[in-house]
Amino acid sequence: MMLPPWYPSSTVNTPVISCQSLTKEYLSARKEPGFLGTLRSFVSPNRVTVSAIQDFNLEVGPGEIVGLLGPNGAGKTTLIKMLTGIVAPSRGVARVLGYEPFSRPKDFRKRIALVMGQKSQLWMDIPAYDSFQLLQRYYEVPEKEFTQRVHSLGEILGVRHLFHTHIRRLSLGERMKMELMACLLHNPDLCFLDEPTIGLDVVAQKHIRDFFKEYQRQQKTTIILTSHYMADIEALCPRIVLVLGGRKRFDGTIGDFEGVLGRAKFVTLSFGEPVDRDHPIWAGLNPQWDEDGTSVELQIEEESLRERSIAILSAFPVVDYSTEKLPIERVLKTLLANPHLLPG
Repeated sequence: MMLPPWYPSSTVNTPVISCQSLTKEYLSARKEPGFLGTLRSFVSPNRVTVSAIQDFNLEVGPGEIVGLLGPNGAGKTTLIKMLTGIVAPSRGVARVLGYEPFSRPKDFRKRIALVMGQKSQLWMDIPAYDSFQLLQRYYEVPEKEFTQRVHSLGEILGVRHLFHTHIRRLSLGERMKMELMACLLHNPDLCFLDEPTIGLDVVAQKHIRDFFKEYQRQQKTTIILTSHYMADIEALCPRIVLVLGGRKRFDGTIGDFEGVLGRAKFVTLSFGEPVDRDHPIWAGLNPQWDEDGTSVELQIEEESLRERSIAILSAFPVVDYSTEKLPIERVLKTLLANPHLLPG
């Protein structure tokens, strides 16, 4: 997948994103149940302050791809909305490409792009190409550059034959490819991708990941990605920022994140017959058994892997044995359930 040579690389040398103590708070009304509770809420509403993002510090350099991880409601989308200027912070300072995002100057808007997997920037009742032309006018893209970009991106993503089809008639995967084209028409320096592969099948997800991997490799565009699909994060993001309860709880490489729970191996064993689940050999290995006791998943530290594996193989009728690094998805699931395991 090759991109055309006329795409210029970003020349930004200072941090693309810099924020200190960024905070967003909302006033939320709470109502007691029942009719009397409704009346009281009219007369004397009970308002509480809810922190969506609290004291958030972040710096992202040019050309980085950063994955934002966290459960629903953690504050990831609120953070993106503040960095794109959609929402004003309650406190703190944010600078994106040298601008204050919420002031939303024209030059700032022309240098960023936002794709939200559950919201469209295209008009559903007109053909895709018509939407692209409207965006061309908005971003003031010269006609020659616009024509080259549209047709080149259309070829790369395999949707050029669909340009004159109404967006509403496209499949979800085809529609998302058109969204990505719309995102890149003005050649932004910074892309925010909020769940760009949500709802897509595994083949379409891989196509989107492959496209952005190649695009970023050639253009060094800075990308902020949120996704619930760990395959997206593992394929695209060397750096991970974990957000829990509106706070930054981890910021580092994907390798460091995998090692938060220790340098353990994920071991799967199958047996020829049910085995004793209460045997002391399983102590400290966090065994996850199947229903009939003929298969188990273990976490074994690297330094003791050989010794403990030999002991298990000697004691039980093992018919299948496999090992791999502790998957990032399992690390994340464990940390979300046990946030006290996180450093700091």
